[in-house]
Amino acid sequence: MNALPAGLSHGRAELGDVSLHYVTAGEGEPLVLLHGWPQTWFEWRHLIPELARRYRVIAPDLRGLGDSSRPAEGYDKRTMAADIHGLLGSLGVERCCLVGHDWGGPVAFALAAHYPGLVRRLAILDVVIPGDGGDFSQGGRRWHHAFHQVAGLPEELVRGRERAYLGWFYRNFAHRPDAIGEEEIAEYLRTYSDPAALAAGFALYRALPRDREDNAAWLSRHKLAMPVLAVGGGESFGRRHEPEESLRRCAQDVTGAVIADSGHWIPEEQPERLLALLLDFFAGN
Repeated sequence: MNALPAGLSHGRAELGDVSLHYVTAGEGEPLVLLHGWPQTWFEWRHLIPELARRYRVIAPDLRGLGDSSRPAEGYDKRTMAADIHGLLGSLGVERCCLVGHDWGGPVAFALAAHYPGLVRRLAILDVVIPGDGGDFSQGGRRWHHAFHQVAGLPEELVRGRERAYLGWFYRNFAHRPDAIGEEEIAEYLRTYSDPAALAAGFALYRALPRDREDNAAWLSRHKLAMPVLAVGGGESFGRRHEPEESLRRCAQDVTGAVIADSGHWIPEEQPERLLALLLDFFAGN
């Protein structure tokens, strides 16, 4: 594992069928960062040192990914939210601010929806919520959503070609193809080259029908009550205003933003702009 900057530490929580690895830094109000695919907690590396000046930052590897364990099941986002709830309980966290990027966004939404007293403020980065009534896959533009749901085939085609396949996303979903460098890609591939981690990543997509059903049922009776910040990347495969449009269907109090000169990988492409947005948003009551 790459060496961590000063002040960051590793931890592990044993939660029944899953063991979650996480990184912590700082003191103060807890601030939880949930990563997406094909990434790990490491996507937050540029933001953690500054956030830790004001917050107790907790950045886990989601079920199946990074250095967490790899159960065969449980990749619906409500189960993954329960993982994070268990992790926070083990750390004595009763209330927090929460950020989710990519698949970390639907996990964060499920956590905020089903444990509403836990989340004070919620930020969702460059993703929409399955089951909100919108088009999660942009009419097929996000072609990999369907491909990853085919049972067994992505594993067979990608195994041994992880650098070529995942590298396409790191380059093409960014505004600048070199936004995620070779050393950073090597850190992601360190765990995603594990066949079980590769399968777990695809399982996130295979759970989409369940996620849509769970969220649609909840949204038929509720909306999130806490303030929500919805941020999109303005370029390439960034979703622009779609996160705000989605969250307005899901929450009562939504602030939207689009970050220019960023594609999908906002925490790595424009960390300073994102940091300013998050610090301003979480400073509110």
